[in-house]
Amino acid sequence: MNPPSARLAPHLLLRPFGLCLLLALVFAASFAIGRYPVPPLTALQVLAAEILPLDAHWSQEVEAVVLGIRLPRILAALLVGAALSISGTAYQGLFRNPMVSPGILGVSAGASFGAALAILLGYGMAGIQAFAFAGGLLAVGASAAIGAGLGRHGDPLLVMVLAGIIVGTLFTAFVSLVKFVADPYNTLPTITFWLMGSLDTVEMADLALAAWPILLGGAVLQALGWTLNVLCFGDEEARALGLETTRLRLLVIVCATLVTAAAVAISGIIGLVGLIVPHLARMLVGPDHRLLLPVAAALGAGFLLLVDDLARSLFAVEVPLGILTSVIGAPFFLYLLGRSRRGWA
Repeated sequence: MNPPSARLAPHLLLRPFGLCLLLALVFAASFAIGRYPVPPLTALQVLAAEILPLDAHWSQEVEAVVLGIRLPRILAALLVGAALSISGTAYQGLFRNPMVSPGILGVSAGASFGAALAILLGYGMAGIQAFAFAGGLLAVGASAAIGAGLGRHGDPLLVMVLAGIIVGTLFTAFVSLVKFVADPYNTLPTITFWLMGSLDTVEMADLALAAWPILLGGAVLQALGWTLNVLCFGDEEARALGLETTRLRLLVIVCATLVTAAAVAISGIIGLVGLIVPHLARMLVGPDHRLLLPVAAALGAGFLLLVDDLARSLFAVEVPLGILTSVIGAPFFLYLLGRSRRGWA
């Protein structure tokens, strides 16, 4: 239960409205970006015609581009960006470390192994996504089990993080093994391209499957916003307020892992989004997770959508998202390293 004094400042509540307006503008403008130009107003009319009785003054080609190609990709960028940002925000608060990202417990490495194994076995996109999702959950489950078993006489969070590093390294070695035995002319390029991250093959059916775990996990994390605020102060303070820290920490890890695994399953490995966006959101609205989580979701959605727009417009050949997010995020990560000496605000 939230304490009576824990109220959000009114001026902070106004900032998400401006952020949502900016996100809506980016959403509309993204339909105009691509090899086949579509005016944003026409794209919005095509979308509105799906639910309203509007006269179609556009061609079938325009409708196919808007509904069949760009809409699934734009929605996927919004969903994945929001998911990675929410997960990163939750992990940073839980571990009280500004350098933590969604892949800290090995979920990205596990998903990479699952996807690589599915590609090696010749499964289609549905099989790749299922294997990636299962691999991510398996890796985090192994990290949590090791942390619970070895952290009884020490710092359980530290042990869990170290276990995540080891588990991630192990699954990365498994990925290398799969790539080593894969056909170098057909299978290996497919594995390599998936590991770089991309949204060009996402369809509406994929979004429908990924949306449920992302929305469910995100809703639970949002409901635990005040609890995350308390956990940031340490276990002693949390227990003094009557919180079951072990169960709550496990619940946060499960939800954040569910969100991350579902996102990675449809997008591949997209790095640094869950690291840099939570910091941008914290600079905008402060450390209160009740407001920080939705603002991070909106910022992450807009950020990845902008990066995806760049990926399909910079060059004649599409640039993988993982490359662009790393190029953009690396300078910011260096800034965080310098800022960390002065504390985490």
